[in-house]
This record gives sequence, C-alpha cells and structure tokens, in this order.
Amino acid sequence: MKSPDALDPRTRRLLEGPIVPTLLRLAVPTLVIMSAQSAVSLIETYFIGMLGTEALAGMSLVFPMLMLMLMLSGGAMGGGIASAIARALGAGRRAEADALVCHAAALGLVFGLVFTVIFLLGGRWIYSLMGGTGAALQAALAYSDLLFCAAVLIWVFNALAAALRGTGNMTLQAVTTFVGMLLLLPLSPLLIFGWGPVPAMGIAGGAAAVIAYYAAGILVLAGYLRSRRSVLQPFRTPIKFRWPLFREILRVGLGGVISGVATNLNIVVTTAFVGGFGVAAIAGYGTAARLEYLLVPIAFGIGGPLVAMVGVSLGAGDRRRAMRVAWAGAAMATVLTEAVGLWAAFFPLAWLGLFNTDPVALAEGARYLRVVGPTYGFFGLGLALYFASQGVGRLKWPIAGNVVRLLLGVGGATLALKLGGDLGHVFAAQAIAMAAYGLVIAGAIAGGGWFGPLAWPASRPGAESR
Repeated sequence: MKSPDALDPRTRRLLEGPIVPTLLRLAVPTLVIMSAQSAVSLIETYFIGMLGTEALAGMSLVFPMLMLMLMLSGGAMGGGIASAIARALGAGRRAEADALVCHAAALGLVFGLVFTVIFLLGGRWIYSLMGGTGAALQAALAYSDLLFCAAVLIWVFNALAAALRGTGNMTLQAVTTFVGMLLLLPLSPLLIFGWGPVPAMGIAGGAAAVIAYYAAGILVLAGYLRSRRSVLQPFRTPIKFRWPLFREILRVGLGGVISGVATNLNIVVTTAFVGGFGVAAIAGYGTAARLEYLLVPIAFGIGGPLVAMVGVSLGAGDRRRAMRVAWAGAAMATVLTEAVGLWAAFFPLAWLGLFNTDPVALAEGARYLRVVGPTYGFFGLGLALYFASQGVGRLKWPIAGNVVRLLLGVGGATLALKLGGDLGHVFAAQAIAMAAYGLVIAGAIAGGGWFGPLAWPASRPGAESR
C-alpha cells in the first residue's frame, strides 16, 4: 500500500476529509443524478397515463423489470465496480483501477445481452404471470420489447458511471443526467403522441426516448474517461482481460444481484397478488409502489459516496473510519426516506393523483401508502448499509436482510389471502417485511458482522481499527 502522500489528491480527500461534509459534498451531485432520473420516470409515467388506464397498467407491469435492471446494473454490479476501483485506488494500485474500467464495460455488454434475450423471449410469459391480460399486456409488450432490445446501452452506461463513482467523481454523471432530462422533456411526449412528420409511437415512444438518453450518456462518459482530467485512464494501455479483475467485481456484484433480485421479486409477486383484484388495482398499486422505487435514488444518492469512501478507507486499512462513514450515511438515508414515507402516508392522493383518476386505482394505491409508507425509513436504513457493505466487499448481511424481507412479504401475503384477507392484509405483510429488512442489516453490522462473528455490543478492543 502506498502512503497517503502518493495517492491522487482526489483519492486522499476521500480518505482524510471530514466525514459528514465530505459525504454531503459527494451526495449532492448524486442526489441530483437520481432525482433527475426519477423525474424522467415520472415524466414518462405522466404522459403514458394520458393514454389510459390500460397503458398505465402495462407500464406498471414493466416497471419492476426495468427497475430490476437499473438496480442490478447501477446498484449491484455498479457497486461491485465502484467498490473494486475505490479499494484499488485506496491501496495505490492505479494500473489495476484503470484496467477495471474495461472489465466493467465488458461485463455490462454480457449482462445487457442476457436481459435482451430473457425479455424478448419470455416477456409475455413474465407479464402474464404478474396478472397482465388483454390491452394491458399488449401495452406492456410494446414498451418492453423496444426497451430491452437496447438493454446493453443501459448496462454499459451504468458500468462507466460506477467506475467514475469509485473515484469520488459524482459531478460528471450529475451534469450528464440533468442535461439528458432536459432533452427528454420534449422528446418523450413527441415520440409518444407524435407531431408533424414524427409519427405517434404510443407507449413504445417512452421506451425510445429512454434509449436515446442512455446512448447519448455513454458518449459523454466515455469521452471523459479518454480525457486527461479523469483520475482513471483506461485507454492509455492495450486492453488485456484478466479473470482476477472480473472476479474482483463479481464477488461483490453478484451478491448485490441476489439482493436486487430478492427486492424486485417481492414487488413482482405482490403485483401478481394485486392482479387478482383487477386492472385498476394493478394500476393503483403500481403507481404507489413506484414511490418506493424512488426511495432507491435517494438512498443511492448517499450510497454512491458511501461505496467510494468506505472502499477507499478499507483499501487504506482504516476500519474505524469505514464504520463511522457507514453510520453517518445510514442516518442521513433513514431521515430522508422516512420523511418521504410519512408524507405519502398522510397525503397519498398528492402522489397518486398525478398519474390517474380512476377511483379504484386511487383507493388501492392510497391504502398501500398509508400502511407501508411509515416503514420507508427502514428501507432507507437497509439500502444505505447495503451500499456501505459493497464498499467493504462483504454482502452476507444485506443478502440476509433481503431474503428475510422476501420471505415475510411473500409468505405473509400468501397466508393472509388464504385466510380470507384482502389487499390491506397483503400490504401489512409488506410493511412488516420492510421493517425487518432494515433491522436485520443494521443489527448485524452493529454487532460486528462485517469483520467477524456477531457480538453485541460491537465494542471489542480493536474491532474497528484492525
């Protein structure tokens, strides 16, 4: 390991800067990124909602699959990429960090192609299992087929963005995303509804606009990585792929994939349960659950810096700082997400009314938010510590938290319906599962689960500073 003086000044700031100010400085651009991406999704949903309840229900079927891909590419594998690069930079291994960028892009190509094959061949079956029928199913396929044809673009964009996050550079992606959002504001409705010589594409127009956004983003990020301003210089030497570097990304990334699949599987199965109560119920639940997905960007805004700061600290051998960074970030994420949850619980129609006017959809969506919204803080807590765990390179407890959530959410909903319960009982199971998710992860890390067997309180001499 090199001395701190031998590190790039930008890397040294991650290692030595005051924790909360540094986290906030890095989190603000990332929150801008995620807020802009969320705004893009909301804009698209707003315009698609104008096509009718069936189109909105079709979008609700596809949205969990899109979010799964975004969570896996940006959060799971992206976290593995950012963590590997941060730890390499913290240890002074610049050449390895450079090489990891090309390995990350290659993995993005492979995973993107896998998603394309899965959803082009199995999309109808997947959305049918989720309760899609008739016009709603056709709308889902129209959007899904076009979107997942270009899955490679989404994966590669998120791989390059993750590489930059590993250096602590959150600003470039923030600027790129914000400018892209401004371009999507006119592009999305233009392609959905058509105008002049541009034909109306309907719901598929929303997918086409998203594809254009990611294609342009790749050009910007790749151009920056080729410039001298970048900490990483992946193109200055010939590309030589090595399995140990793939493994360094995958050992963290695949653990994140398990967590992401478990999170989305819970929502997919719940969507299937809700599907038994009709198309309007799917539209209402899907719109309400979308707010939960928007918590991911909030937690990710703090989690991106957590991966970098915790990873650099661990690379430099400073466990104590890594723990302090993790809990500071977790506290921020918990407060922010709980504030959103309480707002949604008290004013559900302020959210739901943006997208639909169907009374059944509004009623079921409001019921979900009133029951589950107050537990959103636990979701933010668990997500922040999941990102911190990526920085450490140890995801056993975040995976355990997701598995517990899946078992409680799906198992509780199944039991409720078998006993004659209604959607309110299904939603109560989701609330219990969400609280358990955050508490399991936080309890394990507080008990020393990152660095050894659990022992409460985790105050053993040297436990954090070895």
